[in-house]
Amino acid sequence: MSTRTLPLLFLNLGGEMLYILDQRLRAQSIPGEKARKDEWTDVDRKRVMNDIISAMFKKNFMEELFKPQDLYSKKALRTVYDRLAHTSIMRLNQASMDKLYDLMTMAFKYQVLLCPRPRDILLVTFNHLDAIKDFISNSPGILNQVDETFRQLIETYSCLSDGEFQLIRQTLLIFFQDMHIRVSIFLKDKVQNSNGRFVLPISGPVPWGTEVPGLIRVFNHKGVEVKRAEFTTAGNYVTPQREGSFELYGDRVLKLGTNMYSVTRPVETHMSGSSKNLASQAKENIVPNPLAKEELNFLARLLGGLDIQKPAGGETGFRLNLFTTDEEEEHAAQTRPEELSYKVINIEATQEPGRRAELSRILGELEVAEPRPGSAEKGEDLLALMDGL
Repeated sequence: MSTRTLPLLFLNLGGEMLYILDQRLRAQSIPGEKARKDEWTDVDRKRVMNDIISAMFKKNFMEELFKPQDLYSKKALRTVYDRLAHTSIMRLNQASMDKLYDLMTMAFKYQVLLCPRPRDILLVTFNHLDAIKDFISNSPGILNQVDETFRQLIETYSCLSDGEFQLIRQTLLIFFQDMHIRVSIFLKDKVQNSNGRFVLPISGPVPWGTEVPGLIRVFNHKGVEVKRAEFTTAGNYVTPQREGSFELYGDRVLKLGTNMYSVTRPVETHMSGSSKNLASQAKENIVPNPLAKEELNFLARLLGGLDIQKPAGGETGFRLNLFTTDEEEEHAAQTRPEELSYKVINIEATQEPGRRAELSRILGELEVAEPRPGSAEKGEDLLALMDGL
């Protein structure tokens, strides 16, 4: 497995999370001058986006994230995003957070599967960061944080070989291999089967630097071409016009990783039959793992300062429900297969020696935002905010 995979996984999943939240919050935003105190405004949406992006791109955290290390388990990574989401005034129940995480992971899994070249995973990451910069275009301080991460990505990954990128892609696919959650966008576009598995196209542009298939060349021992033969292909292939830019600013050409929610569409997740029967493949959650203690110790240092603060004065903040009703959310929580449930990991945030011990202090700065007066009432109107997701 590649020890350079974690930053790409974290940033791309984070980008997908921001796409979903931004699209649904925009759908319900009301102009500030017309909004009552119990209604969600565009100012509130921007505050949520700014809070999460600022926390996500903390300089010291990014520096620690970019150090070579193995991937976290699925549950550990889910815990990180739970804490990240709650650095804003937004509140998500476990079922809604699970649903959000399902959408994030399936979208990025599809992007990894479709990457023409392993190196193009970096272009997918750049597409996510380009979109994130648009979200905070009016916040220079946060924008500078994202630009600094861009530079770290270029410095870290531009010198890697094609073989190293292939290892990164394989590491990502291993991480996603047992996840087969059906998503309505993919089902309607017929890129996902009813069992949750993706349908890969057999036509389209070939990877940059390669030729359209259909020709066989035969060379002699001196490397001179001596024979050609043509064959018919099942797909319709085209040569890409140019390579995407790997610079800080530029045309990425590749569209994977761009915001597929920019056009309002309903997005639903469903447990596929194969996903419901993953108990035998989820033994890692039952059988003791010799690395589990080490991972929990690392999470304790990572999340030590990320305690969720309770709002003062009985205020509950903005409750965000990714389901149509409370009853539907409760039903989803009760019927979700145990092996697929990403319950929040409660750990003792103890300080231990080691190069990552400083993360507790670093992430201690990511305080949970306090709701402003009147936000408790707004939470009730947010129950329908994710209607259709």
